[in-house]
Amino acid sequence: MYPPKHHQDYNTSTIKEVARTYPFATLVSAKDKTPFITHAPLIFHGDTLVAHIDIHNPHIALLKEDYPITAIFQGPQTYISPSIYTTKQLPTWNYIIAHAKGTVKEILDPVRVKKSILAMTEFLEAPDQKFILDFDDKRMDRLVPYIHCFEINVKEWEGKFKLSQDKVPADIENAKQELILNNQKNVKDFVNTIFELHF
Repeated sequence: MYPPKHHQDYNTSTIKEVARTYPFATLVSAKDKTPFITHAPLIFHGDTLVAHIDIHNPHIALLKEDYPITAIFQGPQTYISPSIYTTKQLPTWNYIIAHAKGTVKEILDPVRVKKSILAMTEFLEAPDQKFILDFDDKRMDRLVPYIHCFEINVKEWEGKFKLSQDKVPADIENAKQELILNNQKNVKDFVNTIFELHF
């Protein structure tokens, strides 16, 4: 990512927390100058990231042993109006993004695939665990042959947190509140609009 130092985050624990909190990632691979992009949830298995995608997705041709891949996790983001600052500023955009760069390893054993699905479900159901997936669920047995499961051995984590860090403390706090409020409002308004258009 473009690296102004005051927007870079070098704390790996903080960067990984973006991936844990916003696990729906954008997966990017490239071959012969052609990008392949897939969106899928990724969860941690130890230090690796694990994902499942449909076997008919053409991206799986690049999700083979040791092939390079980048996973992008996008946290909250919003336009920041100069009107919220206590000092004179220009408009900007604040955001929290994490990149995980690594290589792919396929998971071919059906038992491991099922266990990874159980682990992902357990993670995504946390903390209340309202649904527990049964390892012996026959529906899952029918689904596994149509899933391409793989893990990413992450070689490098990179974080870019553009949060008005170069402003005075009062403006940093105002920008933080704007990031929180705008994301809550924007999600509600947008989802309501989409549902009105489709249902």
